[in-house]
Amino acid sequence: MLTKASSAADAAMTRRSVRAYLDTPVTDDELHSLLELTGRAPSSRNVQPWRFIVVRDQSIKNALEDASYGQKQVGGAPVVIVLYADMDDTMANLGEIVHPDVTPEKRAATLASLEQSFGAMSAEERAAWANGQANIALGYLLLIAASKGFGTAPMLGFQADRIKAILDIPASATITAMVALGRPGEDGFRSHRHAVERITRFR
Repeated sequence: MLTKASSAADAAMTRRSVRAYLDTPVTDDELHSLLELTGRAPSSRNVQPWRFIVVRDQSIKNALEDASYGQKQVGGAPVVIVLYADMDDTMANLGEIVHPDVTPEKRAATLASLEQSFGAMSAEERAAWANGQANIALGYLLLIAASKGFGTAPMLGFQADRIKAILDIPASATITAMVALGRPGEDGFRSHRHAVERITRFR
């Protein structure tokens, strides 16, 4: 059975998708720690457009399962984390992402630059950009969860509009992934990955 990893490298080598979980609650403190560390993920210009909804209510998980083509891990996991990117919220609160230690002049210049850069994009372009950034946070979430002994199953197979309606996610947001999470009730398949030589060119 999977156990806590001793390092990031260990987590990367041992992590696998788990679709059956023990009936053991995940505490508020455990979730807070997991998401605090996930939030350390880097993002271009520190925009941090990712948002999380943590679902433990069984009736809501059942509804999410139905909107996810009956994937049993959605209803069966103690926790489902819905990760989405919301550039409307980000744009409305740009001041939150400017480093507090900069001078007032630098702060004003940074805000103007951000507004100009993102204002030049269409809503669709901003959404796609933010989703790419949120995928960085997804990678952090999966590895950190593995390092803490949790099993996860990231999913893209769902009806996004239904998920948004169930969880009151803004229509303009993009759902990056749903992640089932809990203490593993199975080992899952061992990882099968390409060798470095298959996917890399050195120049």
